[in-house]
Amino acid sequence: MNSVPKNIYLIGLMGAGKSTVGKMIAKRLGKTFYDSDHEIEKRCGVKIPTIFEMEGEEGFRKREALVIKDLTQLEDIVLATGGGSVLLPENRQHLHENGYVIYLRANPHELWIRTRNDKGRPLLNTADPQKKFKELYEIRDPLYLSIAHQTIETGKPNVNQLTNKLVMQLELQS
Repeated sequence: MNSVPKNIYLIGLMGAGKSTVGKMIAKRLGKTFYDSDHEIEKRCGVKIPTIFEMEGEEGFRKREALVIKDLTQLEDIVLATGGGSVLLPENRQHLHENGYVIYLRANPHELWIRTRNDKGRPLLNTADPQKKFKELYEIRDPLYLSIAHQTIETGKPNVNQLTNKLVMQLELQS
């Protein structure tokens, strides 16, 4: 296990499984797990929808950038990032340069199915959340691909299979 990357960062759209898979990978590899959205909520003392409501997406992104900067300075962690964390160039740089970035990729329709009953996702509070997923995918997919050291499709395997596959691949890193 000496060859496992020191820090592992999971990126991808909401619903891709970053937090679920991240917790499992951290446990298997003996690393500390962080979720950037939860860290933002901890620091602010309010839920993300409230931050969006009060400060808009721009205010949220500023807070997110500070958290990403801080978390990417830690060592021996697995970090699940928010879906939009790649929108700011400084976040992409911090993630790519300070850890091994894994893009959990899924098609927009699959993501919509996974998240359609979740009311805690401000960007999906729209008349047509399926269309919103397609728009987000078109904008963000190239950004995710630009910083990912590895891309893995999340559509087919279940979470345990996905985690096993990732852990085996991480252990083979040199």
